[in-house]
Amino acid sequence: MTYKQALEKAILLLESEAIADAKIDAWYLLSFVTGITKARFFLEQNQEIDEITLYKYKDVLLKRASHIPLQHITGEQEFMGLSFWVNEHVLIPRQDTETLVEEALKVIPSGSHVLDLCTGSGCVIISLAALGQGLTGVGVDISEEALTVARENGERIVGPKVNFVSGNLWSGVTGKYNAIVSNPPYIRTEEIEKLTTEVKDHEPRIALDGTDDGLYFYRQIIGNASKYLVEEGWLLVEIGYDQGPDVKALFDDAGFKDVEVIKDLAGNNRVVKGHL
Repeated sequence: MTYKQALEKAILLLESEAIADAKIDAWYLLSFVTGITKARFFLEQNQEIDEITLYKYKDVLLKRASHIPLQHITGEQEFMGLSFWVNEHVLIPRQDTETLVEEALKVIPSGSHVLDLCTGSGCVIISLAALGQGLTGVGVDISEEALTVARENGERIVGPKVNFVSGNLWSGVTGKYNAIVSNPPYIRTEEIEKLTTEVKDHEPRIALDGTDDGLYFYRQIIGNASKYLVEEGWLLVEIGYDQGPDVKALFDDAGFKDVEVIKDLAGNNRVVKGHL
């Protein structure tokens, strides 16, 4: 079987199992298994694939056909131009969350110390440390499995700039910070079963479930943030597309100033930010 034939059959397989991005995923998995680039593929598409490589390709295709997320198969996801290791214990970094990092980079002063609550893979705090001027930070998560992933990402990308600690929101947090960021669980419990199979069956429920109204973690974070922020310190959180007014009200009630709801590239409300 040639490379071209293998790719064509892979696309048909994924399409038959209702994989949304069948063509893209079939290509990524072929590239993942073989290391082939698109330029090389066009030159060598009619060459035969060896049996071992073909077996490996079939194996990863069957995993994707069963709706295991692509990133769990390849073990990585790009975020803010950086490559993060991921697995079933962490939420897969999404482009929407880049808005949180971009907004934080606009307002957090150089040399700041930043706290990241519900850090997961560590993608937010690590990206801030990698891309900001002299930023250091602490990432907190309740999941030890998630912290293992975050620490591996931190060591590989930014080294000692970021430390990761175990804690349930504020437990284990000490000291004051120039800024606090968070992408907490915010999906309403009843909405989780409506999500795609890839999300509801393969991503950690603990990273998704924001309880009945989706606002539990915002209340806990916003209501206590002032105890851990320096004067003029910033708080920035990612939100669901329909949570802007409610979360902004929580910021206002907690005494934050210049509170804004920021939209993502798709035009949906995505981040709320404010300072003391």
